[in-house]
Amino acid sequence: MYDRAGKRWYVVQTRPRSEALAAAHLQRQGFETYFPRYLTRRRHARKVETVAAPLFPRYMFVAIDIAVQRWRSIQSTIGVARLVCHGDSPAEVADSIIKGLRLDEDDRGFVRLEKPSPFRLGDKIRVLDGVFSTCLGLFEGMNDGERIAILLDMLGRKVRVVLDVHSVELA
Repeated sequence: MYDRAGKRWYVVQTRPRSEALAAAHLQRQGFETYFPRYLTRRRHARKVETVAAPLFPRYMFVAIDIAVQRWRSIQSTIGVARLVCHGDSPAEVADSIIKGLRLDEDDRGFVRLEKPSPFRLGDKIRVLDGVFSTCLGLFEGMNDGERIAILLDMLGRKVRVVLDVHSVELA
């Protein structure tokens, strides 16, 4: 790891989809970088796959010791659009923000975004609004954090329905 004596964190704006390229070139120049990513599901050609995505698209963090390092070279680094500045000096980011993001990472280095489900598998759920209002169902699982899947008993069989998490409650 790097000696953090006089280093502070700053924000770098990258070119579109060039975060990894910019990070590699900045590291080659001796800068410490932090590029937070998370896992998301992407649907493409009838397949659903889990892919890494940038937490802040087109932005990453770089640790710089302004007094020692030649930080102006960041502006001309491959993949970098600009170093975010306030006037002539780079815009500093509090260490606590970087530490907080790193604390939310899993063992593979991806930031965990999922919120704990307010329901348990098999809980009875009442739909509050929409076409299924007044229907009861069973909680089946979360779907992308803001939507839940429930099983409704309709026409003598169980039908899976995905609804907004705010439109249901425990029955």
